[in-house]
Amino acid sequence: MNASLEDRLRTDPATEGSAASADAAAPEGATAAPARDARAGSLDHWLLSKLGAVLGRPPVQFAIRGSAQAGPAEAVARVTFASRAVLGWVLADPALHFGDAYSDGDVLIEGNLVELLEAVYRAGSAPGRRPPLWQRALTALRRPHLNTLAGSRDNIHHHYDIGNEFYAQWLGSTMAYTCAYYPTPEATLDEAQVAKMDHVCRKLRLRAGESVVEAGCGWGALALHMARHYGVRVRAYNISHEQIVYARARAMREGLAGRVEYVEDDYRNIEGNYDAFVSVGMLEHVGLRNYPTLGGVVRRCLASHGRGLIHSIGRNYPARLQPWIERRIFPGAYPPALGEMTHIFEPWNLSILDVENLRLHYAQTLRHWLALYEGAADRVREMFDDKFVRMWRLYLAGSVAGFTTGTLQLFQVVFAPGENNDVAWTRAHLYPR
Repeated sequence: MNASLEDRLRTDPATEGSAASADAAAPEGATAAPARDARAGSLDHWLLSKLGAVLGRPPVQFAIRGSAQAGPAEAVARVTFASRAVLGWVLADPALHFGDAYSDGDVLIEGNLVELLEAVYRAGSAPGRRPPLWQRALTALRRPHLNTLAGSRDNIHHHYDIGNEFYAQWLGSTMAYTCAYYPTPEATLDEAQVAKMDHVCRKLRLRAGESVVEAGCGWGALALHMARHYGVRVRAYNISHEQIVYARARAMREGLAGRVEYVEDDYRNIEGNYDAFVSVGMLEHVGLRNYPTLGGVVRRCLASHGRGLIHSIGRNYPARLQPWIERRIFPGAYPPALGEMTHIFEPWNLSILDVENLRLHYAQTLRHWLALYEGAADRVREMFDDKFVRMWRLYLAGSVAGFTTGTLQLFQVVFAPGENNDVAWTRAHLYPR
């Protein structure tokens, strides 16, 4: 049980019809209260059972504080709602409102949060299961944030420009906010992030003296790694002001400002001609309708002998991002299916050379981030507030569960212009002795 959440569980008077309000309203000696209590308990039990059914009956117990409970005796976790009103609100739109209720402290979790979310995700995606009509209608009516030039800047600002100090609390020394690559399951987070950068560079077969353009550079770690260890020159684009400021200062501090240029601009405005194109963790923010535009940018800036790599969260089939994450954490984000990613390449005769799925590597990365985040929770609370701490805890835990249950994938796609015959003959270059 999470003590901070338990402390935050609200102690407002129970809603109308509960045992507490019935006792307060009944005159001395009245006999109607027990019947009313029974009716209230029956209604609460029905609502809790309804929530379990809507979620696909996961092995989870649900309860209303001081009232009814429902669910199997053998459960991975117990979820207690502060009141019937909170439960009703969550039941109206579980995918969106549960996250808000948890963030507000109106939900108490007893048990492991990741295991709870894994159970819910597995139940919700069971073969043959189809969400109720009203849930499908809610999904159809949602309007995600758009990724126009102005919209993309607003969306990125919402997530990334909340302070470099916040991210420094839990990303590790590389400040890499993308899936790491674990050569062994025992590798540390920092070791795995460096291994990821080498894995990307080997896939691109970088050679000293070449030029590389990076679309979406985060805090600059990959660009610096390519310049330092592979002898290339890098121009890296990003629309997050906070990240660009950090990356430029880091390049100056490490003596690489002459080899790495950080440009605060949208990927659609990339200029120049390059030997390699790389994008790690940006495609999720591009938006499906903009994939042909991204492909056009790649084709325009990539030399005929060039190579490219796109690294992105994805799915096994087309589906929108979980709505609470899209609304509260990652506005405008969309993880594509592999078939949807081909809309980048097909219109521009870009040949897909290799696809690798690093799903379990991202689950491990997120476990390390979540552990560091929990260790820094007090500092994060000082920087923001309790609601923020819980909100990001749920986001990180839910992301772990997304990758362990197969709800989310992590694709690395290597490609080249269709006429390029200077491509790898085997995969031997990926695994040097």
